Amino acid sequence: MALRDELIRQGRMLFRWRTYLPLLFVPVFLVGLGSAERLERAAGDAVDDVYDWACVAISLVGLGWRAFVSGTVPHGTSGRNTRRQKAAVLNTSGAYSVVRHPLYLGNFLVFLGVLMSPGVPWLVLVGCLSYMAYYERIMLVEEEYLGEVFGTAYRVWSDATPAFLPRWSNWRPPELPFCARAALKKEYATLLGVAVTFAVLDHVEDWLAGVPVTLERDTVVPALIVTAFCLLVRLLHKHTRALHVPAR
Repeated sequence: MALRDELIRQGRMLFRWRTYLPLLFVPVFLVGLGSAERLERAAGDAVDDVYDWACVAISLVGLGWRAFVSGTVPHGTSGRNTRRQKAAVLNTSGAYSVVRHPLYLGNFLVFLGVLMSPGVPWLVLVGCLSYMAYYERIMLVEEEYLGEVFGTAYRVWSDATPAFLPRWSNWRPPELPFCARAALKKEYATLLGVAVTFAVLDHVEDWLAGVPVTLERDTVVPALIVTAFCLLVRLLHKHTRALHVPAR
């Protein structure tokens, strides 16, 4: 079997289970968390707090980018589907004019902020390499599918558009205006994940370092507010049409 075919075969399996497979990285992350208090001990609480919020900001940039993508694409594309590929149209404007896989770029920034939070260099390196090996295969599967469905139009677009690192000089405004309701409907789970993850990390770091664990208001309160908000959004999404936008 050719190497590309083998990578695509692996990618199909990874695509189907992409929601759960990243959990395999949790044990590695916990090992890294064991060294998470070094920055605080070396530089003090103030520097450590600034660093922590910088990591949160990186993840929020990724979340914001995902929200922009989700809010400017038509229905039937750029979804969370895991059972099969689907693409009603070929997205080539907006975020897709500068990078072929903008959602995975957003995922990477969210993941990078979390990876950096413990302040352990080897964890960032291992996490980034794992991410690239993982999503490279999924991207190959998606590109094979798009090439089969859209043919020449896909090849012309892909030849001019980088896979992962944006080429901002290619920017073209999205064909559809940004829709906040569509973005919220698609990305509230990501928002919840970011808020809860950083709140949990804040307390697990203390626990692994042997520091008495107390509720940290600066992370717990925002996490609780975000959780309540996301539960409301989910209720509206599942039981009303408040977030429904035709063709979005």
